[in-house]
Amino acid sequence: MLAVHFDKPGGPENLYVKEVDKPIPGEGEVLLKVAASALNRADLMQRQGQYDPPPGASNILGLEASGHVAELGPGCQGHWKIGDAAMALLPGGGQAQYVTVPEGLLMPIPEGLTLLQAAAIPEAWLTAFQLLHLVGNVQAGHHVLIHAGLSGVGTAAIQLTRMAGAIPLVTAGSQQKLQMAEKLGAAAGFNYKEEDFSEATLKFTEGAGVNLILDCIGGSYWEKNVNCLALDGRWVLYGLIGGADINGPLLSKLLFKRGSLITSLLRSRDNKYKQMLVNAFTEQILPHFSTEGPQRLLPVVDRIYPVTEIQEAHKYMETNKNMGKIVLELPQ
Repeated sequence: MLAVHFDKPGGPENLYVKEVDKPIPGEGEVLLKVAASALNRADLMQRQGQYDPPPGASNILGLEASGHVAELGPGCQGHWKIGDAAMALLPGGGQAQYVTVPEGLLMPIPEGLTLLQAAAIPEAWLTAFQLLHLVGNVQAGHHVLIHAGLSGVGTAAIQLTRMAGAIPLVTAGSQQKLQMAEKLGAAAGFNYKEEDFSEATLKFTEGAGVNLILDCIGGSYWEKNVNCLALDGRWVLYGLIGGADINGPLLSKLLFKRGSLITSLLRSRDNKYKQMLVNAFTEQILPHFSTEGPQRLLPVVDRIYPVTEIQEAHKYMETNKNMGKIVLELPQ
């Protein structure tokens, strides 16, 4: 089968597609014939040598995929049959023509969505769902500040925040992105290149601050985050795009707010946790991708690349211009 590969860490120029052995499904696993996968920041970091896959996971890039069930491994419980369309949450291996998946980490394709759209759901939407509900304890009426609001996770978080009855606020780096965020349901957006998002957030909330921050930026935002955090607010850190180093009185400022700083990753969690998350998402959220009306959810796809253009896809993500997901199409 064809799969994305790199021989040494570095830039996008190190990526290429080559023939590798097709994986064999193990106990309780399904072999998925991949139609599409999607890029995540983790793919860029792994390519750069900064984020190794968890022990036992494929070293092929790709944390999500959509396609059709091609084979059932021993011990499968009969939830899936050969030919079923499905999308999968993965610890790696999605950017290949075939990938093995524990059957509990597969989800049905929502009615009305294409396989290309479905590939944009698993990692981004399950991450946003986890951050909001399992980690952030979002409640109706909460103000939620979502950094990188037009990333894959950001576009999902805006919509899920609205669904929870909370009020999404976003940061982004262009007016075009802020306009898109408002179309997705953001109550307000702040261009971090042109204004102090912290002061703008305090103004919007009439000085109260936000109850929850979803932060994939990290170090460079710490002071502004604490400044606009409400009393007893939660700051959930799930990425370090802006660096890991902090210089200053973070702890005293956070203590003064009685704030909570919580870190969270999804990729490294065990399959039992992931299956619980997938089950909850499938039951509570997945039907809303197919319903009409204000509760309908939409996976936002910015661009689609054939997997043979993997270098260009990575280069585009590195420009930070994408609004939503970058999807890779696999040859059938």
